[in-house]
Amino acid sequence: MLRVFACLVPLLAATPALAWEARIGTICELTHAEAGGDVRVTYDPRVAEYAITIRRGAGAWPEGPIFVIRFDGGRALTIQTDRHALSEGGSALTVTDRGFGNVLDGLHYNETATAYLGDTALSFALTGPEPAAPAVEEFRRCTEGGLV
Repeated sequence: MLRVFACLVPLLAATPALAWEARIGTICELTHAEAGGDVRVTYDPRVAEYAITIRRGAGAWPEGPIFVIRFDGGRALTIQTDRHALSEGGSALTVTDRGFGNVLDGLHYNETATAYLGDTALSFALTGPEPAAPAVEEFRRCTEGGLV
C-alpha cells in the first residue's frame, strides 16, 4: 500500500490545481489552472497596470485581430480588444490595461469564462468547489493597497 501511495504522489503533484488563488506580494496576482491551460491576472502598483495572461495547454493561439473574453452566468459580459500580444511561441496571450473592473467583475460574478482568438476558444470554470469569487475579492483588496 505504501508503494502505491509513493507512486501516486508525483502524479498528484503534476496535476494542475483547480483552485483560484490570490498571491499577495510586490505584484498582486490571481491564478488558476485547468487541464486546458491557465490564467494569470496581475496588478503592478508601481506602474498602475493590470495584465491578464491566458496560456493554452496544447498548441499555440492563432494570430487574430480581435481577442474576446466572454463571461457566462449571473452577470454575463463580453469584452473585446485589439490590444493583445502573443508570446511563448504563441501559447500565451496577454492583454494589459490601466483598469480591469469589467474583467474582475466577470471573474467574480459568473460561472464560466471563455477566451477567443480567431477560431480557438479556451474555457475556465469560475464556480464549483473552488470558485473564483473569494480569490477575486482578495485580489481586489491587494490592488486597493490593503495587502501590499
